[in-house]
Amino acid sequence: MSTQLGDSAKKPNTVNPVKVTTQTVVDMKHRGEAISMLTAYDFTMAKLIDAAGIDIILVGDSASNVMAGFETTLPITLDHMIYHTSCVVRGVDRALVVADLPFMSYQVTTKEALISAGRMMKEAGAHAVKLEGGTPIVNTVRRIVDAGIPVMGHLGLTPQSIYKFGTYKVRATENQEADQLLEDARKLEDAGCFGLVLEKIPSKLSKMVTESLSIPTIGIGAGSHCDGQVLVSHDMLGLNKDFHPRFLRRYADLHNTVVGAVSSYVQDVKSRDFPNEKEQYN
Repeated sequence: MSTQLGDSAKKPNTVNPVKVTTQTVVDMKHRGEAISMLTAYDFTMAKLIDAAGIDIILVGDSASNVMAGFETTLPITLDHMIYHTSCVVRGVDRALVVADLPFMSYQVTTKEALISAGRMMKEAGAHAVKLEGGTPIVNTVRRIVDAGIPVMGHLGLTPQSIYKFGTYKVRATENQEADQLLEDARKLEDAGCFGLVLEKIPSKLSKMVTESLSIPTIGIGAGSHCDGQVLVSHDMLGLNKDFHPRFLRRYADLHNTVVGAVSSYVQDVKSRDFPNEKEQYN
């Protein structure tokens, strides 16, 4: 079992050079091999995460929060997401890159959704797109998949609907919502989704969903029964110190590392210790 903070003695995972595809992750489910997934929003972070052996990189609309400083995911635009995704794709050799379609880029019409997904694939180079929602977007998923674009679904707590929910509390704790979620999951699989994110739902429900589907489930705050797990990299690495949900495990404390390093740099500049003679040209 891994420690709460990073162990400097650990070596990076041995990376399988074979490219991860949508079929790869489906096969992983059927082999019982857990699927690892993290977010990235830029070239450098994507390159580091990919080198460590991650299976899927999600270019999440959480970029709205961690990169742009917005309170919710709603303000980020399709053009913003295309930019972030293109940066990530250039840093990846192995991982499957899945990009979120942002709020109101796919909800109005299936035609608009297809155009948005097509731009994400063509302009950004994404390998797949992710959409939030259940029954209302089933026809949208089907149209995008029919065009040859892989789709990952997302059920449970769907951040683009935060003003509808009014809270970030655990979803589907009541029978009616749980039954609807299970039905939605089956409909999304039938529509052609290759995988499904389950966010902040009871562990027993995620177990039911996972066992009822032939496509993999990726959990975030959904317990250990999912086929894989995803976290926001900035949270997992301890860059963000203000987010403390039960499901988050911090594997490093980069907030203090970065602040300490910058503080040392400032002191060295102020004392004129940097640059020294070895760090300048004669």
